Amino acid sequence: MTLLANDRATQAELRRRVSTTLLPGFVGTVLPEWLAARLRDGLGGVCLFGMNIESGRQLRELTAAIRAANPHAIIAIDEEGGDVTRLYYDIGSPYPGAAVLGRGDDLEHTENIGRLVGWELRRSGCNLNFAPSIDINSNSDNPVIGVRSFGVEPERVAAHAAAWIRGHQQTGVAVSAKHFPGHGDTAVDSHLSLPVIERSIDELRERELVPFRAAVAAGARTIMSSHILLPQVDPNQPATFSADILQGLLRTELGFDGVIVSDALDMKGASGVHGIAEAAVRALIAGCDLLCIGTENSDAQMDEIEAAVLAAIGSGRLGAERIADAAGRVIRLAEESAALEASIPVPDAVDTATDPILATDRVIDTFSISERAARWLGAGTRAQTVVRIDTVANIAVGVAPWGPFAEIAEGTVAADPAWLEPNVIGISAAAPTIPALTGPVLVIGKDNHRHGFATAAIDTLRAENPEVLVIDAGWPSDDRAYADIATFGASRLLGRALLALLNAENRQERRA
Repeated sequence: MTLLANDRATQAELRRRVSTTLLPGFVGTVLPEWLAARLRDGLGGVCLFGMNIESGRQLRELTAAIRAANPHAIIAIDEEGGDVTRLYYDIGSPYPGAAVLGRGDDLEHTENIGRLVGWELRRSGCNLNFAPSIDINSNSDNPVIGVRSFGVEPERVAAHAAAWIRGHQQTGVAVSAKHFPGHGDTAVDSHLSLPVIERSIDELRERELVPFRAAVAAGARTIMSSHILLPQVDPNQPATFSADILQGLLRTELGFDGVIVSDALDMKGASGVHGIAEAAVRALIAGCDLLCIGTENSDAQMDEIEAAVLAAIGSGRLGAERIADAAGRVIRLAEESAALEASIPVPDAVDTATDPILATDRVIDTFSISERAARWLGAGTRAQTVVRIDTVANIAVGVAPWGPFAEIAEGTVAADPAWLEPNVIGISAAAPTIPALTGPVLVIGKDNHRHGFATAAIDTLRAENPEVLVIDAGWPSDDRAYADIATFGASRLLGRALLALLNAENRQERRA
């Protein structure tokens, strides 16, 4: 009987350790009982998304409920301080975003922004931020990184990554630098399929790994893997499932000793072939410690994942010591977070509409403005029509309001919005037809060059009308062919800055 009791105790402890490595999402704005029960039984934590948040007060109540169920729960969120926002998913972010920070190239400013975002998360009750994105956006056709990146130069990205991490982690909230070993040189979104990057190990060391070395040196407490295949490094497994990449490169070569977090396993780049449960097994075998499961997980799905991991341990595919190591790292992260929260007081919140760190002039100075746009601005031209190009944002960005439309909808416009009042025409891939337009026309979209219906509409407008000004609130093509003004982001702050630039009373001659 003693052996049987010990065996049952061992199995219960093993199951608890497996649970400690899991980080699911859920549907709704209130903690469901099935998730609360799992947290009480040792679940590692919860990942929050925009759909889980309806107000600051509600978010604090939600995180308090999570902590009540498990005081050492990891409460993770994607708050990059730009286009990818969860705290401001309903109104758009008041922060500039990584691409703007990289273009401004003021490391103190970048550190300050990282700190402001960190304080917001402390007040909300979150203790892990899946940010910053420190990928080098070397491909202007990248559909998933783009303006989330600090730029195209390894050294600049590395410097700003380190600054943002330092500022953020001073608040006690851990960062998760992503997406190791670099998701910048892709033209495929890993949410939808598996990108393949033909880079040698030496090329990675010279480019993609440079920011991650800086992140490790800056003390990043977690690093997130990417669902990308690098055939010249590991021809068989994407990074999240590759021991060569996670253990060989990240642990051994870069010397990272913190928590390795998987990118969401519901992404097609991870589970499109094997399913989420098998993806969880493979990620743990490779060296991931904390598994981000996805956005709309269920109790039954968690049972399936735990069963698959336990079966892998039983068959010998996955060592029990690997689970003990992973769970131990997650627990240490949680304990360190609790200690930091106890020792670091939280300052009063800043007014994001008036704080000088978020001044629009600083942002406008990072815009790329062509000579054509400078002439338009210098002449005091006002649009008679605005054409809004509506494209489908990647899943990381979601459907958060963007650019000047977010600023106007929020009702805190610092500039005259009259340029939107005459006539607004929306076009999309489903409804690409645009009428002939006379008089000054403003066209505004995101990543215009990547969408055939958008470039066709712009070409038609330009051919028929000499007074067309095209604005790109995404990452433009290298030749800026469809970006007379490029803002390198579509956060609400950038929308406010764009409105200020277009306001005839505030215009100045500016060049790219």
